[in-house]
Formats: sequence, C-alpha cells, structure tokens
Amino acid sequence: MDNKLFKVLTNLGLSENEAKVYLSSLSLGQTTILKIAKAGDLKRPTVYSIAESLIAKGLMRIEQKGWKMYYVAENPAKLEKILEQKRQVLKKSLPDFTALYNMEGDGGIIKYFEGIEAVKNIHEELLAEMKVREDYFVISDSAKWMSSDRKWFEGFVKRRAKMRLNNKLLLQDSEIAREYKKQEKANNMEIRILKNEAILSASLTITPHKLLIHHVVPPIMVMVIENKNIIRLHREMFGIMWDSIG
Repeated sequence: MDNKLFKVLTNLGLSENEAKVYLSSLSLGQTTILKIAKAGDLKRPTVYSIAESLIAKGLMRIEQKGWKMYYVAENPAKLEKILEQKRQVLKKSLPDFTALYNMEGDGGIIKYFEGIEAVKNIHEELLAEMKVREDYFVISDSAKWMSSDRKWFEGFVKRRAKMRLNNKLLLQDSEIAREYKKQEKANNMEIRILKNEAILSASLTITPHKLLIHHVVPPIMVMVIENKNIIRLHREMFGIMWDSIG
C-alpha cells in the first residue's frame, strides 16, 4: 500500500480502514469484498461496513453482473469534492464565528488563522503563556496533528514536557498515539486512548487562558478562543470524557 497516498486520504478525513479499503479497491478495479479484505488485510465484515461508508461518501459504487455484486472505487477526482465540502461547511459557519469575535460581557474574543506556520506560532505563544502545574488538556488525532510537520511537532512535545505542566491527552487510537502512551513519563503527560470509532478532523487544546481548535486536515487552520465561559465549559466536558475512559 502506498503510504503517501494513505496519509493523503487520512488527512482528508477518511479513517485508516476507509483509506485501506479505498486504495485496495482502486488498485484492484472491479472487485469483490473478499479480494479487498485480502488486499487490505481486513476482515470481511469490516470491509462490508467500510464499503457502505465509502458509498455514502461517493467514493465507491456497487455494480451487479448476473447474481454477483462487484465493488468499484470511484474516480480519485471525487476526493476534491470532499475537500470542497469541508470548505463550504467552514464558509457557512464563519458568520457565527465572526459574531463571537468580540463577545460582550466577559471580554471574550475569537481569532482565526490559516496555514501551518500560523498554527505553529500559535502553539508556541500558548506554551510561552503557561505556568508550572497549569492544566494543558488535549483531544486530538496525534497522527493527523503531526502529519503537516512531524519534526516540529515532536520538538514541541519535548518542549512542553520541560514546562512541568499538568498534561492530559485524549488521543484517537493510532500507532503514534500508542507510541506516545509508552512514553508518558518521559514526556510528562497522561494519555488515554479513544476508541477506534472516534474520527477527529480537529485537535482541541484547553488551557486556563485559551482554547485552540486546530483543523488538522486541509484546509489547515486554527481558532483561538479567549472566553472564560467557553473555556470552562470545555474543561468540564474534557473532565467528563477523561473520567469515562479511565
């Protein structure tokens, strides 16, 4: 399997299994569930479920010949449609975000930045504001979070570890997440793994001062929220999720 194409698909928001099934069927052409399962090293019931999901997303179709059903991957050009749909969702929501930009009552603001360099700068600024033992909570897909610049994000994790913060991370299950789970003590963080069903397209960072929403699939962007009520709400929600997994 082409790891580069696999990463592109997961960055677009497909789950790891969806990416495997799509790439397998793309290379096989008109094929059966059994052949896709063998090519993707997946169980047949799993492939049936994933195929239904891909059909719903317009990335796969069923063709019938006689009594036999065949599965066919749609043209890769349709992947651009997924990206455009994400842009449209953001565009539709922007007026709501803009309305919150200068919220009255508690001095809250929301700021929006585009591009990976802006994302890195915001993370560095956030870290610079933190004090020893303050809470630093994260809900994220670490594989997608790191995919845009793995070397930089790995360095950020090490710099954060030296701050002696109360780091708690809820991570979507992945190879990178499991590796970081083994390095909890070295990186000064507690990690709990979310179930495979969780599919995250954004990373959420909660501190006493700010809330970051980092969109980890294209288009890469980050929103910075400084509003006490919103931060408090997300801290409470994080606590509920953390306790439910523990």
